Amino acid sequence: MSSARIAAALRRRLLLIAGVVALGGCQFSMPPTDADWPSYGGNDAGQRFSPLDQINRDNVSQLEQVWRFDAGEDGGLQTTPLIVGQRLFGYTTDQAVFALNAGTGKLIWRFEPQDRSGQPARGMSYWRDGAQQRLFVTNLNFLYALDPVTGKPIEAFGAKGRIDLRDGLGRDPHQNAVFLTTPGVVYQDLIIVGFRTSENAPAAPGDIRAYDVRTGTLRWSFHTIPHEGEPGSESWPKDAWKRAGGANNWAGMALDAQRGIVFVPTGSPVFDFYGGDRAGDNLYANSVLALDARTGKRIWHFQTVHHDLWDRDLPAPPTLLTVTRNGRKIDAVAQTSKQGFVFLFDRATGQPLFDIEERPVPPSDVPGEIASPTQPFPLKPAPFARQRLTEAMLTNRTPAAGSAVRQQFRAMRSEGQFVPLSLDRPTIIFPGFDGGAEWGGAATDPQHGILFVNANDVPWFTQLVRNDRKPGTGHGQSVFQDNCAACHGANRAGSPPDIPSLVGIGSKMFDYEIGLTILRGKGRMPGFPQLSADDRNALVAYLMANGKDAAAAPPATDRREVLASGPETAQAPYLVAGYNKFVDPDGYPAVKPPWGTLSAIDLNTGDYLWKVPLGEYPELAAQGLRDTGSENYGGPIVTKGGLVFIGATIYDRKFRAFDSRSGKLLWETQLPFSGTATPATYSVGGRQYIVIATSGARNRAGPQGAAYVAYALPVPSGTRR
Repeated sequence: MSSARIAAALRRRLLLIAGVVALGGCQFSMPPTDADWPSYGGNDAGQRFSPLDQINRDNVSQLEQVWRFDAGEDGGLQTTPLIVGQRLFGYTTDQAVFALNAGTGKLIWRFEPQDRSGQPARGMSYWRDGAQQRLFVTNLNFLYALDPVTGKPIEAFGAKGRIDLRDGLGRDPHQNAVFLTTPGVVYQDLIIVGFRTSENAPAAPGDIRAYDVRTGTLRWSFHTIPHEGEPGSESWPKDAWKRAGGANNWAGMALDAQRGIVFVPTGSPVFDFYGGDRAGDNLYANSVLALDARTGKRIWHFQTVHHDLWDRDLPAPPTLLTVTRNGRKIDAVAQTSKQGFVFLFDRATGQPLFDIEERPVPPSDVPGEIASPTQPFPLKPAPFARQRLTEAMLTNRTPAAGSAVRQQFRAMRSEGQFVPLSLDRPTIIFPGFDGGAEWGGAATDPQHGILFVNANDVPWFTQLVRNDRKPGTGHGQSVFQDNCAACHGANRAGSPPDIPSLVGIGSKMFDYEIGLTILRGKGRMPGFPQLSADDRNALVAYLMANGKDAAAAPPATDRREVLASGPETAQAPYLVAGYNKFVDPDGYPAVKPPWGTLSAIDLNTGDYLWKVPLGEYPELAAQGLRDTGSENYGGPIVTKGGLVFIGATIYDRKFRAFDSRSGKLLWETQLPFSGTATPATYSVGGRQYIVIATSGARNRAGPQGAAYVAYALPVPSGTRR
């Protein structure tokens, strides 16, 4: 072989070792090994970060769709899939489970659970120990352990492959509304889970529980509503644990596997908007909990809202990162909130890394209510969503829109965060009930201590009304008032599109369909399995008759029946007058843009690096009103390639990539349906992919369906796949 040919062969060999093939300016970097996305947050720490950089700032504009897997004709899809060993695991819209070839999108197996749930299914959990492995999936109140190779239940786990999460809560299991919508975390041989429950009494107490991954045996439980004598019980009325509910973890968790600490954000106690029957701060609701992952023992906690009266659940898993403070590296945990705050703590001690101030807030004027006199406000970072709606901030999109919302605004109370609801007029909640931050969570660049968070910046409003029974109130109407009116309103009109109207629902659905939806829930609506058959049948009849009751006779079984473990569970004396988005007459937010944002925050300093609008309304963009931002659900991921990927926006159905340093938009594409899920990235055969779940459920005016869509760089010609 000539010296020239030897030199050429050596150059080719070096290029192969370096893993770079150049073609027309496209750098197709080949990682030395494939990379998975093995947990809901990408890794145990919930960072939503990938070390992959084949797709980067220089070439992201060349991304193309490489496969699509259709996952249902109707229903929401909020799943971040898992990718392990070249297999992608996901859910369909009706919560069948499947495995795909992650490189091609071809179906490998499909598992059909016994019953189907309408609840969100946001992810799965994976465990491996040598040759043993488990894929943990959920449906209704059941946690299944599947063989990831075959998709079949592992018979040794629980009862023929599943455990019932209603058991072991100290209540009659049939009284417990329990749904695992966000996956648990795996630590050694434990899977640690929370759950979603009802937001009306009776509701399950939000115990955090750990189960043996091999057998399904309960190994430990932490009481978020403390039992008598446990620390925190003094912040509740006596024996509250026997009847109170909520304070649950529905948003997911993060794990410091090295320290053996699981970080658990919790939600509000029941009832969301009135707490006269739960006087006190109500630990450990609305708290960041640091628990010993081996035993469930509390290490530290911080309560972000005392005696919650605003449904200010902590909406997303925390994320773990390392920050630099005065030249010292500190392992930290960051928690985003609906109110637009970022709370940052020392991971080991719970010490706040930025000052948090307890500020006086207004008292309640509702009889029987004792609001907390103070609430915590972090001084840095500044809130990533606006905090108080003033008249100067109202929309000026058109003169008519501005006039209409000003008139409505002047009849409302708008005094900022933590103003208790009133009986006499509506109160503005800003950011709204859907955040600020939402369930999609934040992403972090762990190398630089940067947090990326998307937010809704839209006001909502509501007020309390007396829960009075009028003479002649029938059974079905009574059940509706106690369980459904809080969201759908006493007139059943809802707040479309987020909360649908039930007026005339009997002409759109069969009675058995309504009954199944009440039992199992659908989308953001929880199921109500705790209702008796009498109650459920009466409610179905009431809705089928468009709000008319056949009779006012009481049910055969009193709905205020005594639970097996304790005293009577009474209904709240007040109801909330619906979850109402504050919009102009054309349905657009009543506040000036931005209506949705994406921010990058340096958690070393607490300063913002950039903030950009996220999303737009296509019809407004066509009129020249661009970059308004829009409501968004699902979160971002960040990569070593310097990119932040996010779908989330409802109305424009875009999938975007931003420069993580500057916030500059580098790439966008039209999705088949809204990308209301957090994406994932992985590599198979040396090729990096980005995948996102899409569905039309959040935007009924747009295309309907659901699909997983994957993108990658073009394969250079001549490269064998």
